[in-house]
Amino acid sequence: MTVKQLQVKDYRNAAERTISLAPYRNAFVGANARGKTNLLEAVYFAGVGKSFRTPRDRELIKSDKERAFIFVAAEKDGITETVKIIIDRTVNKSVSVNNLPITRMSELMGVCPVVLFCPDGLKIIKDAPADRRRFMDISLCQISKAYFAALSQYGKILASRNKLLKSGGANDNTLAPWDELLADVGAKIIKSRRGFVRELTPFAADRHAFLTDGKEALGLDYDGVAGDGIEDIKRELLAGFVRDRESDYRLKYTHTGPHKDDIIISVDGVDVRAYGSQGQQRTAALAMKLAEMQLLTRVLGTSPILLLDDVFSELDENRRKKLIDALDGFQSIITTTDKTDFDESVNIIEI
Repeated sequence: MTVKQLQVKDYRNAAERTISLAPYRNAFVGANARGKTNLLEAVYFAGVGKSFRTPRDRELIKSDKERAFIFVAAEKDGITETVKIIIDRTVNKSVSVNNLPITRMSELMGVCPVVLFCPDGLKIIKDAPADRRRFMDISLCQISKAYFAALSQYGKILASRNKLLKSGGANDNTLAPWDELLADVGAKIIKSRRGFVRELTPFAADRHAFLTDGKEALGLDYDGVAGDGIEDIKRELLAGFVRDRESDYRLKYTHTGPHKDDIIISVDGVDVRAYGSQGQQRTAALAMKLAEMQLLTRVLGTSPILLLDDVFSELDENRRKKLIDALDGFQSIITTTDKTDFDESVNIIEI
């Protein structure tokens, strides 16, 4: 998949702009505060239906305007796919794929797949488990509409169970139906996530070895309720609800389920989340993102667009060169203030 054209109007600080992109390496180059990241964000929004910088869509509209527009034209196997998004101050955003309005965001997933790495990308390694769950969920939602639906359903069931716990009316009988529903949907999520981590691991280990010249070994493991099959995981979840019942009653919160799971990330057998240097954490995060590119390409049958926001300033010269080499075969869009980072193989777009 390659993005051929990006158009924005009244999006953040851009009144109107149309950009043509090369099929491989592209760089948005300009001084700080010129809007490079805004344009990268627009491509990401077309891929997953939301910003990576704010949960409030209305913040994306130019301050003196009522609505913003994003249009992306991408090509796969000679066929053009288009995504058009209108963000309005007074109504919910509207999304059209190939000029047909969609009614569920799941219909957008996978149309224009994207992988993002930005300065916040280190959160995958050193921040809370929620950031690592988000990493898995964004990838899996682009791979599977069924996963997107299960994740949405799980969130609603979990909110209902927690509301019951907070109400003071929770007991074994009133919780039983919510436990059954939560275990049923939660087992599907855990199975998908565990399979994702298992498939991602060899790609991540390979990319990490490439970035470190084979000097360090990266390992990944899914940290959650045990079991490989749906029924096994469901049994473990139901047992966990019973085991944690008193804690749930006391703290009025559900303590067991995929909303508590994590990824164990190690370098040479040491937990890099807690004990890795910043350089090790940055390299591990980048390796996981490059691995995500490879895995999505294999599963989707087309390569996603790699979005790299201000990453080069965080890397030494050797890792910058390694990263450029690792981009072969993928379309990438990079933001930077310094075009001397690139040779003639990169399409420079002045912002």
